[in-house]
Amino acid sequence: MIRHALHDGWHLTATAGPVPADIAGRRVPAQVPGSAHLDLLAAGLIPDPYLDRNEAELVWAHRTDWRYATTVEAAPAAEDERVDLVFEGLDTVATVELAGTVLGTTANMHRTYRFDVREALDGTPTDLVVGFRSALEHAEEVERELGARPHAYDHPFNMVRKMACSFGWDWGPDLQTAGIWKPVRLERWRTARLAEVRPLVTVAEDGTGRAEVHVTVERAGLGDDPELTLTATVGEHTATATIPAGATTGVALVEVPDARLWWPVGYGDQPLHDLRVTLRTAGDPDNPELDGADRRIGFRTITVDTTPDETGTPFTFVVNGQRIFAKGANWIPDDHFLTRITRERLARRVDQAVDAHMNMLRVWGGGIYETEDFYDVCDERGVLVWQDFPLACSSYAEEAPLWDEFEAEARENVARLTSHASLALWNGGNENLWGYMDWGWQERLEGRTWGLGYYTDLFPRIVAELDPTRAYSDGSPYSPRFAPEEKHPNDQDHGTRHEWEVWNRVDYTTYRNHVPRFCSEFGFQGPPTWATLTDWIHDEPLTPTSPAFLLHQKAEDGNGKLDRGMAPHLPDPADFTDWHWATQLNQSRAVAFGIEHFRSWWPRTAGTLVWQLNDCWPVTSWAAVDGEERRKPLWYGLRHAYAPRLLTVQPRGDRPALVAVNDTGTAWSGDIVVRRITFGGEVRDSATISLEVSARSVAELELADSLVKPVDPAGEVLVAAVDGVRTVHLFGEDRDLAYDPAALSARATAVADGYQVEVRAESFARDVAILADRVAPDAEVDEMLVTLLPGESHTFTVRTTATVDPARFTEAPVLRSVNSLTAPPSRV
Repeated sequence: MIRHALHDGWHLTATAGPVPADIAGRRVPAQVPGSAHLDLLAAGLIPDPYLDRNEAELVWAHRTDWRYATTVEAAPAAEDERVDLVFEGLDTVATVELAGTVLGTTANMHRTYRFDVREALDGTPTDLVVGFRSALEHAEEVERELGARPHAYDHPFNMVRKMACSFGWDWGPDLQTAGIWKPVRLERWRTARLAEVRPLVTVAEDGTGRAEVHVTVERAGLGDDPELTLTATVGEHTATATIPAGATTGVALVEVPDARLWWPVGYGDQPLHDLRVTLRTAGDPDNPELDGADRRIGFRTITVDTTPDETGTPFTFVVNGQRIFAKGANWIPDDHFLTRITRERLARRVDQAVDAHMNMLRVWGGGIYETEDFYDVCDERGVLVWQDFPLACSSYAEEAPLWDEFEAEARENVARLTSHASLALWNGGNENLWGYMDWGWQERLEGRTWGLGYYTDLFPRIVAELDPTRAYSDGSPYSPRFAPEEKHPNDQDHGTRHEWEVWNRVDYTTYRNHVPRFCSEFGFQGPPTWATLTDWIHDEPLTPTSPAFLLHQKAEDGNGKLDRGMAPHLPDPADFTDWHWATQLNQSRAVAFGIEHFRSWWPRTAGTLVWQLNDCWPVTSWAAVDGEERRKPLWYGLRHAYAPRLLTVQPRGDRPALVAVNDTGTAWSGDIVVRRITFGGEVRDSATISLEVSARSVAELELADSLVKPVDPAGEVLVAAVDGVRTVHLFGEDRDLAYDPAALSARATAVADGYQVEVRAESFARDVAILADRVAPDAEVDEMLVTLLPGESHTFTVRTTATVDPARFTEAPVLRSVNSLTAPPSRV
């Protein structure tokens, strides 16, 4: 097999649509892989789509057709040689021509296309053209043919197999991309090639690792179809199998005795093994290799326990026999322009998840099947991956051509991802079962198909056939083994639940009204960091209602929900600077509140996946890490709430209890010192409580009335601490408490690679933060949302390459806390 990349010499031209005069007919150098927007941006023909209100100025691209063209020069095929033109990804509705001959058409960005071009190559320069039609206009045409199906937002994204959030979402821009978004190459081969390699990796009861390597071969069809030898090697262990003449499938089983197990982060190590697969003609083992493939595998078992119990139906991941509490977040594409996402960027993002004590990411159904780089990084870090099939918030027609496209993409991607140790679950889609029940779809569908056949037939059948080592779920949310009409998909006692009444309609304290078996979506909005916000939005003045700010707030009534969400809890912001800090803080508070509640109910509740880890552009959203990769206060709140050991005060019955959550592999014991103190530091009551909680478990501890019934609710706090783990519990909302606005003093000094900021509290100070990016764009603080008791101090470390006045880190609006919202702040 000889592979030759075709990434050079491409040009882009707009061929139809409402194209601006200065772009129409222009021949622009094109990057492949890439997209039309990025090529126009590089040529200086459009402004940055993320900047200010430029998104609205680029709507013309929705209905524009494009032509990508290059010249291919390749030697003619030998008599026994196949030559294939391979596109790993075309976005989306395309016609491929070589030497003026149409090779085929495409309408699915989620799959690979292969064309036999041996007859078209003669050694002379040959034109290769890919024409892209407007995906929106194609989707509208399919909708007219099949009949409308209900969907979220404005465009019929459910009628074309393109990333749904390409068409805009409540956190994403409506910038409908087009282009050759994955590699393209020529492949020259003889006799046979490996069309599919599927390592099904398990562990036998005696600890033997088993890599059952299934392959599908394509025969060249240019002569004899000989017997083939399939060889699979893991380290020193090798297995071979014979594929009979004319046959197209084979299996080689490699066994590794006493294999080291792969574990999720926090549960053990992540040993990975190189798997080499080769294909040769049978006979002499020294025969030339016809084709080969390399994978990395990890030996482990993964199941999901949905065995009915006294409460309902659990949804608990079990890895190597160990029940796992899933601590994680939902994942969206890390840039709306997918080809800008590098392996290094993905590694930084997954590292941020791990640093926040996460062990799972859910690849959400409105995005894509991620690249190999994403799953490789998760394999290495021990981050479990919940993989949605890309269907979201919509009903989907089950007729051709959509059924055929769904089947083709599912088969390809299920097979592609089987080798990854991190892949834990295949999930039918996002909120589609829920939508059918609650969003008025049934009346609008009038009996038309809506996707149920995908979730209950096609997808589970493909997973069972191609990847039986993993569990499948019909959707999220979903009540396992029940049809939507039998048990509501969002029933808290069965399977997975999405909790969106909080944020949309009710206060975040109502998270405690439900104890789900697994909460796979919940979250709260907040703006991006100050540096990201001001890099991309230049309204004068900058306010929550200024034009560009509103364009970067995609949620329906988003700012209204932000204001209503913090009104019961925080003092009223004095100006936009306070509003920015308060909404970020309230986002962190709301999500951490939910996580602590859910974790306190383990093992009944077996997982929490926050919406969402990351952003795809600069926007006010639910993300913990903004579109410029900066960590918002929410990220620090997640790290606290997901800590391996957690103390939290939770209601049990009609009184508060202290709950100790131990998500480590060793028992946790010690004496918890509990104090009720004034904001000034006077101890009003104290007690010592003996703690004994086994590994991976939760203990509820009773608190005496004298500890939980304050004399002065506005000026007292309950503090519980053991082994460096501490929680504070207030007796009222921040807006009603007697905080000292001048509680903090600070001193900053320069150190290697940045600055240290020592902050001291003379009175109780809650959620102390250094908003370092306000001083320098690259500045990042090691910790945030630190609560200080009277007389305590904390030293923050700020990393930056900038040389600045250290005093800037000690002043408002950089040094913040809840207390500072009660003071007349100084401004910069």
